[in-house]
Amino acid sequence: MALSMAILTPMKIIGSLTSPYVRKVRIVFSEKKVEATHELENVWASDTKMSAINPLGKVPCLLLDDGEAIYDSRVIVEYADTLSPVGKLIPAGSRERATVKTWEALADGVMDAGILARLEATWRPTEQQSQAWIDRQMGKTGTALREMSEKLGGNAWCHSNQMTLADIAVGCALGYLLLRFPTVQWQEQYPNLDRLYQKLMQRTSFIETAPPTA
Repeated sequence: MALSMAILTPMKIIGSLTSPYVRKVRIVFSEKKVEATHELENVWASDTKMSAINPLGKVPCLLLDDGEAIYDSRVIVEYADTLSPVGKLIPAGSRERATVKTWEALADGVMDAGILARLEATWRPTEQQSQAWIDRQMGKTGTALREMSEKLGGNAWCHSNQMTLADIAVGCALGYLLLRFPTVQWQEQYPNLDRLYQKLMQRTSFIETAPPTA
């Protein structure tokens, strides 16, 4: 008797080209040599179907080959790191793991604050915008950048002697600032962060996921 088999489809990373969180996920999949297609989705469009996949209506969202959805970016990258032995990005040891994940939280915090500031300036009507709110978010960004620079120091990588998720997350945060807040002069203020960023930008994973500037 023939056995019935479920038809599995390739994994899909759903999200926009400009989201730094989506970029982080795409870079991790690339570095891990794990195949996943990228399906574009604009959560701000009136016809978005994102909430049918992720009840939070956010990207990125990973659709597994059996149709199950995984979110958010921190969960997705942790899952992706288990799918291939290539280039372990999150250490197994509890202390080292916590250090790398703290770096990721710091970088994600920069992106969180930047997005909140941008939404205040672009999404809300001019007369309803709060400059104090924007300043508060950008203040968080400035504090986080200073912490990143101090923690990196003269090291080649954020943690240990090889690239980890910490570096990927920081690179995505710095790239987002260049895209959305070019007046933030972090490259001149923190040359060690710029050296790390320029090194990351030589990698195929970063080059192929660079957001459109137009």
